[in-house]
Amino acid sequence: MNKDQIKGAAKELAGMVQKNTGEAIGSAEQQARGMAREVAGRLQRNLGDMKEALKDSMKDANRKQ
Repeated sequence: MNKDQIKGAAKELAGMVQKNTGEAIGSAEQQARGMAREVAGRLQRNLGDMKEALKDSMKDANRKQ
């Protein structure tokens, strides 16, 4: 696990909370901000996933040599 995966997951969770809070209080602005934070977190987490996959494939390639 790398820091992009961890930070992305945390940001995604915070976005979900913010979005749901916005829904509960009837604030379209908070809902939109929450959705944006959630998407940004998902992208960061996916970037971390890709980094890990690349690192793993590099390790496999080095083992085969």
